[in-house]
Amino acid sequence: MNKKERLVAAIENGTVIDHIPADKTFQVANMLRLHELPTPITIGNNYISKLVGKKGIIKVENKFFTNDEISQLSVVAPNVVLNIIKNYEVIEKKRVETPDMLQGIVKCNNPKCITNNEPMATIFHVIDKEQGILKCHYCDKEQDINMVELV
Repeated sequence: MNKKERLVAAIENGTVIDHIPADKTFQVANMLRLHELPTPITIGNNYISKLVGKKGIIKVENKFFTNDEISQLSVVAPNVVLNIIKNYEVIEKKRVETPDMLQGIVKCNNPKCITNNEPMATIFHVIDKEQGILKCHYCDKEQDINMVELV
């Protein structure tokens, strides 16, 4: 195989999610509900990466993710890179970062929290991005972002 050949075919228009930690690749695909899309999707995993050791990569044709979807992505795999592709060219690279506030994305792990007992959206403040510490807006319970359950 020629060294210059790509391991995964190029896409004309869409989004490439790159530098996904290998153990999170399929979680990212499920969370973004990629199986529901009618467009071609390529998922690669366990590629060598200088950044994260082993990485996953997902190419989604004709799909550009919303800010809400990107916020969800930041919970499962912070620091991934989104490459926006138009006419086979990368027109924008975005590093996904956890926002200061997460609404309706993660579940509070306090069974007594009002969000677990009333039909309402959760709100978490990200109080420490380095350590991944979230604080529930309603009950003040702190949670580790790596241990949360998605809504």
